[in-house]
Amino acid sequence: MLTAQRAPRTLDPADGDLLAAARRDASAAEQAGRLTPEVAAALTRAGFPRHFVPREQGGAAGEFGPLVTATATVAEACASTAWCAALFAAHGRLAAYLPPDGRREIWAGGPDRRIAAAVVPPQGRAVKERDGWRLDGTWRPASGVDHADWVLLASWVPAPSGREHRIFAVPRSELTVEDTWDACGLRGTGSNTVRAEGVRVPEHRSVPLQTLLRPQPGAARCHTVPFPMVAALIFAAPALGIARGALRAWTAERAGAPARHPATHTVLAEASARIHAAGLLLDGAAARADRGEITALTVAENRRDAATAATLCREAVDSLFRASGLRAHTPGSVLQRAWRDATTLASHGTLDTDAAARAYAEAVLTPEV
Repeated sequence: MLTAQRAPRTLDPADGDLLAAARRDASAAEQAGRLTPEVAAALTRAGFPRHFVPREQGGAAGEFGPLVTATATVAEACASTAWCAALFAAHGRLAAYLPPDGRREIWAGGPDRRIAAAVVPPQGRAVKERDGWRLDGTWRPASGVDHADWVLLASWVPAPSGREHRIFAVPRSELTVEDTWDACGLRGTGSNTVRAEGVRVPEHRSVPLQTLLRPQPGAARCHTVPFPMVAALIFAAPALGIARGALRAWTAERAGAPARHPATHTVLAEASARIHAAGLLLDGAAARADRGEITALTVAENRRDAATAATLCREAVDSLFRASGLRAHTPGSVLQRAWRDATTLASHGTLDTDAAARAYAEAVLTPEV
């Protein structure tokens, strides 16, 4: 007799008091250099790690639009929490490209496994053995690794074409975490270094990165979208929440006071317009990923729009920070943290506007074969 499957939980930042916990522990995460266990548990209850997990493993196989919305909402409370939440979701999507036995092993205990990753650029060393691979070396950064159950690592390996960028899934318990994360912003992400010493990975827990560029026949929509179409989108989502939170804090500081200086009008109007435009760009990119046609042009459009959105958010936060004077330079300033977080986030290689522009120009000016 067939039994009815339970419907997967909907992604909900309010579930399990994630927003309250993230806001309460934001300073503690900054000081410790990692999320608190309570926040890590809350983001799991909210459904981030399971969001892209295949339905066969009990996951939601969800859409990109809800992830962008939820991530931005969390980022208004704590950027580091939002960053880890978005990447735990994204890495579940990457792991879904593993061979069937690998997927079953990772999610044998349920779809809420938290997965960290250091897959771009390839690092460490992978040596082929008879029944799999042997990994040695270090990989960094791996955001959220202190709270992860599994880690995806990538190395160059020999291939018929010369070399191949290959991903390996490793239990967190088989790796050593080195506390190396001490950045200006996103300090609570715990984006530390992991070390492998003779770690053996069976073949079913390995996949070429090239596989992530090809549609998977019969898979859910989120598993047919090529990696370059959504990588920048996911990294840019926290920037939107950071900017919205900064705008709210800046406006609250001036509530009820007359805006005598003309610059106040300009800063408020331009920053809010940039943030609004960034939201529209990310919504459009998410809609393409969820329902649009997948072509070289739409992939490039998503990269262009996500990188531009992150830049707009950084510019908005920067203008608000500079217009706040000495208040923003005091310890505990919400605007100072937002400025550090937005600046660090926008410097991520995936959000490089020059690279995105080059890809877009190639897609527009070079006819597809």
